[in-house]
Amino acid sequence: MSSASNPISAAWRRWNAVPLWLQILTGMLIGILTGIGMGESAVFFKPLGSLFVNTIKMLIVPLVFCSLIVGITSMQDTSKMGRIGLKSFVFYLGTTSIAITIGLALGYLFQPGAGVDMGDAMNVSATVAKDTPTIAQTIVNMIPTNPIAALAQGKILQVIVFAVALGVALVLIGERGTPAVKVFESLAEAMYKLTDMVMKLAPYGVFALMAWVAGKFGLDVLLPLLKVIMAVYIGCALHIFGFYSLLLVGIARMNPLHFFRHISEAMAVAYTMSSSAGTLPASMKCAKRLGVNKSISSFVLPLGTTINMDGTALYQGVCALFVAQLFGIDLTWVQYLTIIATATLASIGTAGVPGAGLVMLTLVLTTVGLPLEGVALVAGIDRVLDMARTVVNVSGDLVATTIVAHTEDEIDTEVQTQVQTETTV
Repeated sequence: MSSASNPISAAWRRWNAVPLWLQILTGMLIGILTGIGMGESAVFFKPLGSLFVNTIKMLIVPLVFCSLIVGITSMQDTSKMGRIGLKSFVFYLGTTSIAITIGLALGYLFQPGAGVDMGDAMNVSATVAKDTPTIAQTIVNMIPTNPIAALAQGKILQVIVFAVALGVALVLIGERGTPAVKVFESLAEAMYKLTDMVMKLAPYGVFALMAWVAGKFGLDVLLPLLKVIMAVYIGCALHIFGFYSLLLVGIARMNPLHFFRHISEAMAVAYTMSSSAGTLPASMKCAKRLGVNKSISSFVLPLGTTINMDGTALYQGVCALFVAQLFGIDLTWVQYLTIIATATLASIGTAGVPGAGLVMLTLVLTTVGLPLEGVALVAGIDRVLDMARTVVNVSGDLVATTIVAHTEDEIDTEVQTQVQTETTV
């Protein structure tokens, strides 16, 4: 018995020694192959994948709430807090406008809607448009009328607003707020530990999710709209490895290769889960690995989860041109600028959950008078696009966190030196 169990134990130890990001990628690849092999029968794995997603969702609200409060109160300097918030906000909106410009350029270059057969599946636009909030509604809905209800319902933007307000109030009352701050610090540490425990399940949850997706959609779903998929994926790659690399070198004075190597775990989780909010636990770990002070990462990352949607904006640029070309509509420069402005502002209210970008796309199409029927075609491949755009969103959150930390001199240089040494080895 002992000799038979030894090889299994040794294999298990070797598997546990593999970096988590590689375990996740392995689970993803095996899941894709399993799904293609099993076809529709791969729906068998959906409950396991849903179980993992629910476990991640369980972390999001308390993690965001406690992290923001701890991040704000740890500063003890309202001017610093306002400075960091302003830097983050400007950075996120600026990169989002660049992202949608890249998307529009690639949509014009690839002409994805030219010659596409629309078919007869044009029956979901009314439903989608009905659920789309206006920009004014998004701004009004930022303030929770009932913070407890916002926490219970998982309305992340409202949770962030309340957490920031509560954190500022605790800072302003000084020593009288110390007991409450200590409670939130303890809760935050407990959430970080719970996050570590949950992330160990990621390779198995990712395997189940990918097996189900591959089994349900198969490879044929990619063929009719291959140009759209190619344009979005190329745009995402350009934005991540081109634009973000320039920012890292020019502002943070950091080697992009070492940066992307050490956020690969978060990128892998983002690609498979298609949720920037669900990837927040992994992003927190990556920021720590890069030497970013927790007071910065616990404020900038949750904020980015809600207002930084570079990938979603890029996707909206490609898809807006796809719909225009599909119906033979020529857009004016004013309409191009309107798309950029609308998508940038709409990104603030886009939830960091799978499929939210498709809903916000209808807002962009409506603003420039494009037919909402085009959303039905995009919906068919939205899951494939959602994976790529979520990687951009999550990468952008970590780039912003690193750059803001650099400008505030809040990066542990010893950790950075160690990370760079590991990279060269």
